[in-house]
Amino acid sequence: MAKARDRAVERAREQEHVLNALLAERDGLLSVLDRVLALHGTARLIRDAAGADAGFVSDLDGPGRAVIRWLAGNRTDSLQDLAVPIGQGVGGRVLASGAPVRVSDYVSSSAITHQFDGMVRRESMSAMLAVPVLDDVAGRPATVAVAYAALRGEGEFGDAAVAAVQDIARQAARALRLADRAEAGRNSAVAAERERMQASLHDSVGAMLFSIGAQVRDLRSTLPDNPVLRTRLGRLESDVSAASLALRESLLALSESSPERALPVELSEHCRSFEARTGVPARFVQLGPVAPLDVERTALLTAAVREGLLNVEKHAGAATVVVSLGTVDDGVQVAVADDGRPHEVESGEGAGLGVRMLAERAARVAGRVSLVHDEDGGTTLRMFLPVPGA
Repeated sequence: MAKARDRAVERAREQEHVLNALLAERDGLLSVLDRVLALHGTARLIRDAAGADAGFVSDLDGPGRAVIRWLAGNRTDSLQDLAVPIGQGVGGRVLASGAPVRVSDYVSSSAITHQFDGMVRRESMSAMLAVPVLDDVAGRPATVAVAYAALRGEGEFGDAAVAAVQDIARQAARALRLADRAEAGRNSAVAAERERMQASLHDSVGAMLFSIGAQVRDLRSTLPDNPVLRTRLGRLESDVSAASLALRESLLALSESSPERALPVELSEHCRSFEARTGVPARFVQLGPVAPLDVERTALLTAAVREGLLNVEKHAGAATVVVSLGTVDDGVQVAVADDGRPHEVESGEGAGLGVRMLAERAARVAGRVSLVHDEDGGTTLRMFLPVPGA
């Protein structure tokens, strides 16, 4: 009995060892595949590798500016979220030069500016070293973050410390690259799942509601004169119309664009999805370059194309559809043009409401929406949005 118990205890210890190893491996993977964890881990590594009292990392926050966000060994919060413009302090000099910068006494050094002396004094820091985290951007090395090491009391950073922190910076650059790819993969997976859900809802619930509405209208037109029954059928038709509108709003919410996804990519994907569902050729045409837009305008333009394609699918009986994107005057315009029947936008089936909702949303940013029946047949839905600084 005792031997069996000992064997059980030994197996439990072995299993615990394996579990701890797996958990450590998981934590290591997470620290590589998550940007925040990667940079936080970099701050700790800097302190250990350089023999420093503190290590910290700043991340770029727009052109020519970095913000210190991740610290290890700090005593106060004076450096937390500190914005460092290009040229200021040791970090700003690194942003300007793309090369390591070190000082033996921060507050008395004549090689740097001194906007941050108060924060450094509160941390009792003296010698400081800053090294660029370099990655390939547009075919050439560029600073994507800044790694710092600092000492308290006497001492300075020698060449070995510089080399050690540069090695940590190279590791950080690789980790950031992997984290960005992992984030892009997660975003793509989420977007694909949202599109799958959108298509499923549209093809199942949307088709069912449309069929019910059509049958109710047929009954109202063929039944003998019965005011009570006609009233009840009218209420049912109104309920179906309200449910169709709620579904349309859900589809809009599922398809909201994210700032990481370029507008032409979004519109091309919607055209491909429309063509796959309906068999009607849908072509996307970009009429010249369009600068990246903010989240709100990207979402509005994408919603307009989605609304136009849904209306064509439901009403037009079109043979071809063309979606275009381009700059007009001081803004951006999308258009969805088809060669089918004119859309019944004033009917109670939801299409008119969808266009009016788009117009209301566009008006909030001084934009406009139009739905025009072409003289040679077909309909064109347009949305124009002004772009500040265009």
